[in-house]
Amino acid sequence: MKLPNFFGKKNVADEVARQPPFRLLTEFVPYKLYSDRRSSTTLGLSLKNLTGEPLMSSIVIELPKQLSFDQMGLNHEKELRLGDLAASEEKNARVEIFGGTSVEKGEYTINISAFAHYRDYGHVLNAIKKKSSIEVV
Repeated sequence: MKLPNFFGKKNVADEVARQPPFRLLTEFVPYKLYSDRRSSTTLGLSLKNLTGEPLMSSIVIELPKQLSFDQMGLNHEKELRLGDLAASEEKNARVEIFGGTSVEKGEYTINISAFAHYRDYGHVLNAIKKKSSIEVV
């Protein structure tokens, strides 16, 4: 697939498709949730462009049904559109995750995907996936 850059001289898609385009780091503050009361944690995301070209990027976070992005427990998936990341640029984002009184003790897996887009957010050039876990005590 040929995807020229803005000036039409260089094929950017080959470089982006060969290697992972991003480095994705995650952290939880606080690092655990509580099962006997309503509690929340903040998921910190750091996305860095590893390619030599600017990339339009987004992050999709999928939670298990026991956790949610709101206090009511209705939203289990969230998309963060970060816009263009210049070469070697890093952007940070924070998302709050809630657990209610009905959450059982254990470890829950969160799926995080970072996408490199072209043209608009409907066209995906490359992606990376990461699993992160949060403990409920």
